[in-house]
Formats: sequence, structure tokens, C-alpha cells
Amino acid sequence: MNISRRMVMLGGSGLLAACSPTARNLVTTLPDAPQAGAQTATLDLAISTAQTSAPVAPTPRVVIDPDGLIRPQLREHALAALDIHDGRITQRDRIYIVDFARFSGEARFYELDVVNGQVKAFHTAHGRGSDPRHSGYAQAFSNVPDSHASSVGAYATGGPGMGRVHGPNVLLDGLDYSNNNARDRAIIVHAADYAEPDFLAREGKLGRSYGCFSVCQADLTYLRERMGEGRLLYAAA
Repeated sequence: MNISRRMVMLGGSGLLAACSPTARNLVTTLPDAPQAGAQTATLDLAISTAQTSAPVAPTPRVVIDPDGLIRPQLREHALAALDIHDGRITQRDRIYIVDFARFSGEARFYELDVVNGQVKAFHTAHGRGSDPRHSGYAQAFSNVPDSHASSVGAYATGGPGMGRVHGPNVLLDGLDYSNNNARDRAIIVHAADYAEPDFLAREGKLGRSYGCFSVCQADLTYLRERMGEGRLLYAAA
């Protein structure tokens, strides 16, 4: 019994004196002290566990068309066409939407960046056959050759082209029954003087094409490389 009490007292003295260098050396030589390698492993495990359990920051949600430039229903139809025609639309980073329900004096040719949701708007003309009285509104559409009307539906861009009449352009292939004669009709995106800002300022609306998506020269320079080949252009009213 006296021996046990003495052992307890010695153990208590060792704990009380642990802050002195001598005591610190004594404690580290006790056979029950854990090895440095074990301490390191325990510390590494604790750090690893803490890192694993740390909350993961949520991925920022992309807001499509934050300024609301495109009619929501038209935008959704265009995005649906991107999936419907995925076999022909090989580039999905951005799409182009034309709203023929808008007045020709308004910006109605949209570039929608699907990655970051941003939208740019441009002016474009519609066909003579779609607006015989030149009211500024497209009222009818046709896929018939020599109708000089605009066609609605999904198009795949065919890359930059060079024409004898209009010069630099963007080629288009119609993907729907409503526009599948686009290549035969030579429906393209090209520049025209009746789509220039000074014409718009003077007349209050754009002139009319023979069914093509006519834009001003500055916008064509931008769009020609951006549209490229294999991207969607969706036109509707």
C-alpha cells in the first residue's frame, strides 16, 4: 500500500515539473511515449480529414440573357433546336437568333453566348416577299425559290463565303421543312447599304432583301468569323 502511494506521488511530481528541461527529457524517454512517426501520421490524418470535410463552394449559376433582350419563348425554342439538330450543330458555344416579330428598325439579330449567358444585338433586314408594302414588319414567310421571302426555322452556318454580288458572307443550310431550300435559294448573311446605320436613321427602318439576313458592313465583319461553321441560327416570328 505504501509502495503504491509513493508511485502515485512520483507520477504527480513528474507532471508538475514537466515545464523544466530536465523533466521534459525525462518524459520523452519513458517507454510509453508515442513515436514521432506515429504522431506525424496522426497529424496528417487529422489534416486530411479536415480538408475532406471542408464545404465545397457551389458552381456559379449561369444566367442566360440577363438583360432580357430576347423573348423568353423564342429563346427557349432556339435552345431546344440546338438539341434537336445536334447532329448538324457541331459548335455549341454560341447561337444566333432572329426575331422576325420585331420591327426592322429594331435590333433583332442576337448572338447568345451559351457559356456565359451574354447577348449582343444587331439589326437585320427581312425579304421583300415577306413585307410587300414595306411596312417594316415581316408578315409572311416562304421556302419557295424566287419568292424573295424570308424563311423561318433552324439553320446551320456553313462558314465564311465569298459571293459575286454581295462579296463576303456567311453560308447557311436550312435544317427544317420551312427552310430546307436555303442553299438553293442562296440565303446567306451578307452586308447591304439598306442595312447601314445612316439608312436606318434616314428611313426609320431597314430596306428589304431577297430573303437573306442582310446586316451592315461593320456587323458582318464581326459576325462572319464569329458565326463560323457548324453553329445554329434560329429564325422565327
